[in-house]
Amino acid sequence: MKILLFSQHYYPEPDLMHKLCIGLMRRGHTVSVLTGYPNYPQGKIYPGYNQRLLKKEVVNGINITRLPLYPDRSSSFTKRSLNNLVYPLVASILGPFVCGNADVMMVQSPPITLGIPSYIISRIRNIPYIFQIQDIWPETLVATGMINNNKILNALVRLGTFTYNNAAAIAVISPGFKNNLIGKGVPPDKIHVIYNWAYEGEFPLKEPDPALATELNLIHRFNILYAGNMGPAQGLHNIIDAASLLTDLEDLQFVLMGSGIDMNNLKSMVSLKRLKNVKFLPRIAMDMMPSIYALVHAVMIHLTDDPLFEITIPGKTQSCLLSGCPIIASVNGNAADLIRRADAGFAVEAMNPIELAQIIRKLYSMQPHERDSMGARGRQFYFEHLSPDVGAKQYEKIFNKVSSNHKKGI
Repeated sequence: MKILLFSQHYYPEPDLMHKLCIGLMRRGHTVSVLTGYPNYPQGKIYPGYNQRLLKKEVVNGINITRLPLYPDRSSSFTKRSLNNLVYPLVASILGPFVCGNADVMMVQSPPITLGIPSYIISRIRNIPYIFQIQDIWPETLVATGMINNNKILNALVRLGTFTYNNAAAIAVISPGFKNNLIGKGVPPDKIHVIYNWAYEGEFPLKEPDPALATELNLIHRFNILYAGNMGPAQGLHNIIDAASLLTDLEDLQFVLMGSGIDMNNLKSMVSLKRLKNVKFLPRIAMDMMPSIYALVHAVMIHLTDDPLFEITIPGKTQSCLLSGCPIIASVNGNAADLIRRADAGFAVEAMNPIELAQIIRKLYSMQPHERDSMGARGRQFYFEHLSPDVGAKQYEKIFNKVSSNHKKGI
C-alpha cells in the first residue's frame, strides 16, 4: 500500500510520525511525507535547511517533500496565526501537484487548518484521508490562552466539523478525545483511539553515570524530575508550593528541566521562598534523556486543572512509562487513568500541593525495590500497549479498511 503522511512538522523535529513511518515500511508499505521545514520547538529553521519553494530528500528510505512555512514559537497572536495559516495555504496550492500518488493519506493535526489542504489534496488526487488528532482545537487554544475571540473560535469549530465530516476515519490519542468528538456529532464508529508512543523511541535502560550526576548536581540526592515545557498549561508553581512543604527532607530535590515562558517566574518564586530543594536545568538533547532517567528516583507528569487536560494524554506520559522510573502524575483524567492502569506510580489531584507533597513523602519512604517494581511495570505496560509496533499495527488496520472502502466506493 502507498501511504502519504501530511503534517506541518516532521523529523528531524521531535516527532512521533517518523517512527510510525519506519514501522509501516517494515510491514511492507511504501511511505512518503509532505511536510514543512523543520523549526520546532524554537521556531527557527534548523541548520542545514534553507527555505525555498520545494525541497525533496530521502530519510531512512522515506521520500520527504518540504514546503515553506512561517516559523514561530512566540506568544504573539499574529505570529502564531501566521504559523498556523501559511503552511496550510502553501500546501493547498502546491500540495496536490507535489505529493504523488497514494492509496491513503494520514493528516497529523494540529493545526486544524490542515483540514483545508487535506480536503483539496483528497479531492484532486482522489486519496481518502485519515485525520489524526494530537490536540483538540479550538479548546486547546482557549485553555492555553492563545485565543479568546468568539468569532475566530466559531470559525475553527466550523472548520473542524467540515474536516471531520470529510475524513474517511479519525484517529485520536485518548478516550476523552473520542468522547469530545462524539459530543460534536462525529459518528463513534468513525473514531479510533490509538495511544502515542515515546518521542525518544525504545531505548534500553542505562546505568547511572556518577560523573554526569556530579556535573548536574544530582549525586547523593533523591531526585524527582519534571522535564518539558514550562508554560501556563503546566502549572508548575504547584510543584514549588509542594517543595516548600518538604524542606525537612534534606536530600530531596525537585529537578525542573526544560524551558518556557513561565520559567523566570518559577525561578523568582523559588528565590522568594528561599527554597534549596528545587533545581533548574536547561533543555537537553532527547538522546540524553535515558542517561538522565538513570539518575532520578521518580518522574513527573504535571498539568493545571482544566477540563481539556482531563481528556489529554501529554506526550511525556509515554516517555515516563518507558523511563523505568516510578511516576507521579499530578493531573486529572485520562493521563492519570493510564498511570493507574499500568500500576506504575501515583496519581494525585491536579494543582493540590498538599496531596502532591504527601504522595512524594510516601514514595520517598518506600524501599528501593518497591520503586524499581513500579518503574518496571510502567515499562512493561508501554511495550505491551503503547510502542510504535503496536501503533503501526493499529494504523495499518485503519488504512486497509479505508483503502478497501474507497476502492469499493463506500
